[in-house]
Amino acid sequence: MSLRQFEYALAVAEEGSVTAAAERLHVAQPSMSQQIRALERELGVELFARTPTGLVPTVVGRAFLREAEAAVSAARRARATARAGADELVGELVVAVQMGFGTRQLPRALGALRHRYPRLEITVFEEPSSAELERLCRGGVLNLALMAACERTPSDAHHLGDEEFVVVLGAGHRLLAADRVDLRELAGEPWVRFDRGSALDAVLLDVLRTNELAPATAARVSQTATAVRWAAHGLGVTLVPASAVPHGHEHLVRPVFPAVTQPVVAVLRPGAGPAETALLEFLRKETWSESAFFTPVSAPVSAPVSTAVS
Repeated sequence: MSLRQFEYALAVAEEGSVTAAAERLHVAQPSMSQQIRALERELGVELFARTPTGLVPTVVGRAFLREAEAAVSAARRARATARAGADELVGELVVAVQMGFGTRQLPRALGALRHRYPRLEITVFEEPSSAELERLCRGGVLNLALMAACERTPSDAHHLGDEEFVVVLGAGHRLLAADRVDLRELAGEPWVRFDRGSALDAVLLDVLRTNELAPATAARVSQTATAVRWAAHGLGVTLVPASAVPHGHEHLVRPVFPAVTQPVVAVLRPGAGPAETALLEFLRKETWSESAFFTPVSAPVSAPVSTAVS
């Protein structure tokens, strides 16, 4: 087995076909097919199943690909370490962030990191599931993860601050007159919620149950920006991290009482190098308590928007 074969298999899994994977990696399609077949023969298993929609990893294929991803990431880090000079760092940095967290802070920190190391390649993705994020951390796939602290958070995680959750109301909503919304005042409101099993939906469910509110669902979405925009149009109210509120919607946001917060931590891979250390340095310089940012502002008086769902 070779790292090249691992990279080919990962590309096929992402693209769903050998042809598309070969085009992405600038490799001849017959050569890639040959390498995938050779890999399967050596392993003695079938990694992919043919379906009407393309190639899909088998059960054993998914297990293999997880380990292949970790091996490829480790190899990239090794190459980057070997090629790094005293004043220059090259290679790839893989960062994952729990969806909705650090939406304002992480881009600024990454911009500062890119300015310091202009040849560094940075890959960032949002992960809605905190359990999957923890698995990726344990598997060594990530250079750095930005996530909420939990019972299984590593003891060497770096606490950056606390992310406050805020409620987003529709234009003209009666509760916009308040500086802070009592959660009990939201009884009977429909909610714009997040995908089942996501960390954000788990926070919302816990808040609703703690405050004896019914989880009436108006809609489910996958992105925080979508939740905010739909709530702004009166489909229902939603609860999101303060930093995830898109610009232009601040006047529809209010802190809640009792306050809802989660500690934000950065988890670095074991033996972190200069790139991870520098990113952590920039993240520490960011402001993580942003409730003051959402000071209620005067808005034109308008008729309340109904949030009833038929």
